[in-house]
Amino acid sequence: MNRRQFIAAGSAAGAFGVAGLSLPAAAQTQFSIATGTTGAVYYPLGGAMANILSKKVPGWAVTAEATAGSVANMHMIRDGKAQMALTQCDTAYDAIKGLDKFKGKPVDSRTLAVVYPNLVHFVTMEGTGINKLSDIKGKRISTSAPVSGSEVMALRIIDELGLKLSDIKRERLSPAESTNAMKDGKLDGYFFNGGPPVAAITDLAATQGVKIKLISTADLVPALNKKYGPVFAASQIPAKAYPNQDAAVPVIAIWNILIVPASMSDDQAYTITKTLWENHADLVATHKASTDMTAQNQKAANSSVPFHPGAMKYFAEKGIKLS
Repeated sequence: MNRRQFIAAGSAAGAFGVAGLSLPAAAQTQFSIATGTTGAVYYPLGGAMANILSKKVPGWAVTAEATAGSVANMHMIRDGKAQMALTQCDTAYDAIKGLDKFKGKPVDSRTLAVVYPNLVHFVTMEGTGINKLSDIKGKRISTSAPVSGSEVMALRIIDELGLKLSDIKRERLSPAESTNAMKDGKLDGYFFNGGPPVAAITDLAATQGVKIKLISTADLVPALNKKYGPVFAASQIPAKAYPNQDAAVPVIAIWNILIVPASMSDDQAYTITKTLWENHADLVATHKASTDMTAQNQKAANSSVPFHPGAMKYFAEKGIKLS
């Protein structure tokens, strides 16, 4: 279904307003959520969202699409290939402003919810000689999957370190592929942005004979915000997030948001927001990262994209203030 067909279906579906009312059989609405790679957080979380909406909203059939991540997802929203997407707010900021990967082709989108913060992981192991970020020079490093938000972040970090891509032996692998390459001794470290625990990193940390090291990135926050806009914050990967990880690690945080095209009807955006919010426990049961999808975190300051009027209506009903 292309974007024009979806919006037409949305107009037909608008009459039902909220989840729980009947739809005529002819008004079936099918759409997709752009997520991420199968070894990360977006994919299972997006799958849970799709399942909730399909079960709870009569007449809706929603599917989760595995993708490379945030950049690809914003392209899919722009091109009408997806009607919802999970994305990092730094990528969404570039997209709505028409910057970087979206130069000359901005993406007119709106936020439905602030979901959880992505923490910038740099993962390595004992024995690689990497003890701080600048030690990646000359090493075999994955900058994450092509057209992912993680890749964008990795490239920005490398640039901020004063390094060029030619200063590393670069791979462009998903988290699961990176973990397998490290197990096989073919990689020294990799970047990935995700809410801990990231399944692929847990897999690596639990491997016999492997002692992972998570490298701090938090000291780069001020410089990155100055250069790319106010979309980064300092946070930490808590101790024990991964097997044998004894201490908390200060890292860069980037909020993840659930976005839709700005052209989505208010009724449809309201229904999605209400249905996901009322079934939040099911999201938490799928991945603990969604515990951060709280009323307190629904703030304009946490989203680089304006909230959709349909979402604003629901939050106003619940007494949730966005500013």
